[in-house]
Amino acid sequence: MNAEFLAILDYWEREKGISKAILLRAVEEALVASAKKAVGPARELRCVIDPKGGDIKAFAKLIVADKVVSKHDEMSIFDARRIKPDAVVGDELEIEVTPANFGRIASQNAKQALMQHIRKAEKLMIFADFKDRVGDIVSGVVRRFDRSDVTIDLGKYEALLPNRERVATEEYQIGERLRCYVRAVDNLQHGPEIVLSRAAPEFVIKLFQLEVSEISDGTIEIKAIAREPGFRTKLAVYSRDEKVDPVGACVGLRGNRVKNIVRELNNEKVDIVKWDPNIRVYLTNALAPAKLKNFEVDEARRRVRILVSDDQLSLAIGKRGQNARLTSKLTGWHVDIEAEYVQVMGFDQKVAQAVATIATVPGITREQADLLVHKGFLTIDDLVEVEESDLEDIPELAGTAHAIKEAVQVEMARRNPNSK
Repeated sequence: MNAEFLAILDYWEREKGISKAILLRAVEEALVASAKKAVGPARELRCVIDPKGGDIKAFAKLIVADKVVSKHDEMSIFDARRIKPDAVVGDELEIEVTPANFGRIASQNAKQALMQHIRKAEKLMIFADFKDRVGDIVSGVVRRFDRSDVTIDLGKYEALLPNRERVATEEYQIGERLRCYVRAVDNLQHGPEIVLSRAAPEFVIKLFQLEVSEISDGTIEIKAIAREPGFRTKLAVYSRDEKVDPVGACVGLRGNRVKNIVRELNNEKVDIVKWDPNIRVYLTNALAPAKLKNFEVDEARRRVRILVSDDQLSLAIGKRGQNARLTSKLTGWHVDIEAEYVQVMGFDQKVAQAVATIATVPGITREQADLLVHKGFLTIDDLVEVEESDLEDIPELAGTAHAIKEAVQVEMARRNPNSK
């Protein structure tokens, strides 16, 4: 054992926070096992490392006897009095039993024991330090890649950002600093493992809690979240104080609060929605700015059918159905969005409708109404404005123009009794 080995102990104490005294005890235990092989089954064998010079010495306790029967357990009175002049039979004396070349063999065993103990101590420290930090955000440096998994250096410890917890649109570089959400601390067979995430919805929630003081103090509550990492997040918020606008507080002055979060999420779109117990209002808020026309709510099956005008359909559904899909996750209701069907009448239908309308006027037959429509008079208002002489010019209406005008005037008077 030499000064280099002691320097290693100092390094681990400084970098990992493991006491040098604890490491020395672990090494000494390993040296005892090594010494038993070299010295033999000596009685109460122990090894000591000089903390300054690094020298290793082995000691055993032997019983003073007149006649030595077992050299591993006993020593003669003659040899005992060379060490302790007043020794008597039955005394116990601790003597050095360090074998030749023991230092070299012991050093190898000590190094192996040290590394094993360090690994064990590290695992215990990782679990102790991080078991209560699940749900926190930590900052670390990208160290290496194992296929698609990323190892993050957190300082004293390393953590894993698995592929399943990565954001598909993000690319990381070695040496890049990342903020991540502590998803779990798993105490596996090979030791604790810190699992990080940037794709978890909780990561966004935690960012809002750190950025928006009204959320951290409980004034504003995050009711629900739906996220497609790297693309879009919808967050439903509610204020316990009527004077506090939950959406405005989360957005911040000139949008500064939400901008900071969007920047951390690499420009992922974030929609902040005002939560409402009324599902119709809640869905209207969640799908804004799309304009919704009608709701068909099935409370029992928690399904909603929403009708929108044709020009609002793509806005309500979103690119590849993302807006509708996230709204379903956010509200917990199955949402179907459909375009409202507007019947477009053909030319013949319009003509038939105009004929039927004019034929409702008492004194005008259906045949006369059909003739008038085909001559360009499509509404009763058209007949009010036309001169009687113009109707007389129509051969088929000769002799009936005056009656038609009177019938129209009577109908208009009936519809507008207060007009003069």
